[in-house]
Amino acid sequence: MATLQKIRNRAGIAIAIFIGLALAAFILGDLFKSTSSLTRGKQMELAEVAGKTITYPEFQSKVSELEEIYKMNSGKTSLDAQTAEQIKEQTWQNMVRNLTMKDIYEELGIGVCSSELFDMVQGKNPHAIIQSIFRDPNTGTLNRGALIQFLKYQQSNSNGKERSYWLFIENQIIEERSFSKYNNLLAKGIYVTTDEAKSDLKGRNHLTNIQFVAKPFSSVSDSTVKVTDEELKAHYEKNKENYKQENNRNIEYVSFPVVASKTDEDKLIKWTNGIKAEFATVEDPAAFVNINSDVPFDASYFKQSELSPELGAFAFAGKVGDIYGPYKDGKSWKLAKIQKFEELPDSVEARHILIRVNSQAELAKATATIDSIKNLIVVKGQKFEDVARAKSDDTGSAANGGSLGWMRRGMMVKPFEDAAFSGKVNDLQVVKTQFGLHLLQVTNRGKTAPNVQLAVINRVIEPSSQTYQATYTAASKFASENQDAKKFNAAIVAQGLTKRIANVRENDKDVAGLENSRVLIRAAYKAKVGSLILSTEGTPIFELGSQFVVATMTSEQEKGIATFSEIKPRVEAEVKKQKKAQQLIEKMSGKTDLSQLASSLGVAVAEAQNINFESSSIPGAGFEPAIAGAATALDANQVSKPVAGTSGVYVVKVTSVTPGTDSDIKADRQRLAASINYRANMVAFEALRENAKIVDKRSKFY
Repeated sequence: MATLQKIRNRAGIAIAIFIGLALAAFILGDLFKSTSSLTRGKQMELAEVAGKTITYPEFQSKVSELEEIYKMNSGKTSLDAQTAEQIKEQTWQNMVRNLTMKDIYEELGIGVCSSELFDMVQGKNPHAIIQSIFRDPNTGTLNRGALIQFLKYQQSNSNGKERSYWLFIENQIIEERSFSKYNNLLAKGIYVTTDEAKSDLKGRNHLTNIQFVAKPFSSVSDSTVKVTDEELKAHYEKNKENYKQENNRNIEYVSFPVVASKTDEDKLIKWTNGIKAEFATVEDPAAFVNINSDVPFDASYFKQSELSPELGAFAFAGKVGDIYGPYKDGKSWKLAKIQKFEELPDSVEARHILIRVNSQAELAKATATIDSIKNLIVVKGQKFEDVARAKSDDTGSAANGGSLGWMRRGMMVKPFEDAAFSGKVNDLQVVKTQFGLHLLQVTNRGKTAPNVQLAVINRVIEPSSQTYQATYTAASKFASENQDAKKFNAAIVAQGLTKRIANVRENDKDVAGLENSRVLIRAAYKAKVGSLILSTEGTPIFELGSQFVVATMTSEQEKGIATFSEIKPRVEAEVKKQKKAQQLIEKMSGKTDLSQLASSLGVAVAEAQNINFESSSIPGAGFEPAIAGAATALDANQVSKPVAGTSGVYVVKVTSVTPGTDSDIKADRQRLAASINYRANMVAFEALRENAKIVDKRSKFY
């Protein structure tokens, strides 16, 4: 019976294949079924896409669905914060795509009928994801028997996890096929002519070697370039489309880190000294460490070279029960007590049989399985290597009879390493790790050396509640006395604090350097320019990680075309650059001898080889596509007029030319078509997305 567990192990590969068939931005397909026309009022609107409303409950429902799929696929019962955020973003992209494309599919008559879906699932043309999940590992082909068995099972268990997972897979297949049909329609409307291919080949194969003289814009002082407001405004009006911007806020902030004081550390030293006598007499040092240390007892053994010089000298000159410390190690104060000495190998040769465990529910069954496997070897006398080949879930080592070869310390996960290095040759040990249950057998041991086991009480130097309160008080005092931007900045200078600046978009998750700072970003979008940013509780003090932060909102930019006043400095820089270019062009015009031109400008003549029309980066000049354009338009020994580039003005001389050829026109037509099709697919969707007039209000809820 093909069950959910069997397809889980292949799901990662399967989904990766699926992603490769669609646009990479739309990972994991879509769980979206329909957009409800009923909302709970404007306050529950999360977004609007193509005139259709997405409500918060609707969106969160889709997020929860995808979270469950992730959990089922991974065998996990919970998700970390980063994965949860990725799922929210994937859900958003999926819903935007579906709402954007839904009407387009209907207008074009694009869809997937039941017979087509049947063919992709169990017909003559199974979808790649179906082939991957139900591939026979021995033959590499589709195992149709396992596929049919699974389909029958999930149909008879309509409320089970297998059914939910299968509906997810079907939705992926349908969405991929629909989007693929749309992209194929675009591709059919694109054609590359023979003349286009010939021209492209000649351009790419036409190579020139050049010499050039460059004079950077920076060589012209800003003070020598005068611009008027009329010129700036004219440039702005002419180039407005270049000044589109997204919603963002500029904030300035100062942080008050909560750091342990000298008093806090002195108290910790006193405590550590006070517990030393009791530590020396306890019968179970390991348990004592687990009760009193910030770090649990570590049963590892260490060679002298693996310890600090002072601790190593103490441990290998002492006896069991001796105590070293208190001593400071980084951000901790420690006491170390000698537990045991052992002669241990520096490496071991071992083999194992693995039974994977993906959840707590599977542990009991795996325990019974590993016990029965051990019984086959110990009682029934079967060879370890034969059982490993037949039973182990570690296919890599199973092919070698379970052999892992020789291993040094640090090469394995800790439980496995501890068992391997402390075990006796040929003993069979059952070891539990995050991978499952292992039947481990050490087959050989390397050269042994003295090792020591230490019981270490590790107390991290942390700020006390008094220090915490004192830091909060300092932040509170600063905020209460400096509630406008002028006072804010003056106080920072007067108190010797460090001001930091950040530009944040509405859906950014964090401010660089500040933990869990999404709350600050959301608050910034409700603040007024020039005022302190207040939390939802009305306080200007944000506790972010181990620091308190007080921030002010200095400027805001709304989505759309920036106003002239907002980007005047940028416009001024662009106009000055144009005027500098004109000055340099006038100075460099009419000069055909590059050596004389370079000498008059105080620069050197540079060279570059094998430049073609597609060259965007020029050795010795950087990103300068204008040079490539000028060079490929010249014949050998011709000199260009001054060319304004990205960072300066250039005069180019072609020293030699290798003419282009068009010998492989068919292959180039295919290359051009593939490149154009890819760009067309991306550009078409972005155009549709832009036309959907997306109003994103996710920041209200997350």
